[in-house]
Amino acid sequence: MEANVKAALPSWDRIAGNWKQFSGKARERWGELTDDDISVIDGRREQLVGKIQERYGIITDQAERQVADWLNDLDDAKRRH
Repeated sequence: MEANVKAALPSWDRIAGNWKQFSGKARERWGELTDDDISVIDGRREQLVGKIQERYGIITDQAERQVADWLNDLDDAKRRH
């Protein structure tokens, strides 16, 4: 991903620091994630990618793309408010 695109996305640090808030949004997006998955993820992007891979049977690149799309959606929602 290009640097200017990354700069436009919400900071993962913000998501990690507010994981309790964002975990509900993650559960909405990926309904197959369990409460235990959410607990294990604990705001860590690589754990989220891994659990998405595991639950949905997809490759890392696809899971990474889904997380990037989720970040874009969060950013779009933030801009609308």
